[in-house]
Amino acid sequence: MNQPTIAQKSPIVKEMAAGTYYWCACGNSKNQPFCDGAHKGAGFAPKQIVLTEAKKVAWCACKHSKNAPFCDGSHRTL
Repeated sequence: MNQPTIAQKSPIVKEMAAGTYYWCACGNSKNQPFCDGAHKGAGFAPKQIVLTEAKKVAWCACKHSKNAPFCDGSHRTL
């Protein structure tokens, strides 16, 4: 797999508690935007993110953001 699977062409916006999260980079997780291990054998690895405070996050779901794991609007060009 050279390119990630596009999970959806819009961000996944969630209120997040402070903590450690693993963002799905391959797009195959059934638990978007978080990793569920579906990347195994696909050449992708999840990205660890540590949020130091609770906040609203716009997670990239198209998997093409230049600011991954956060949405940068790249989904508009896919």
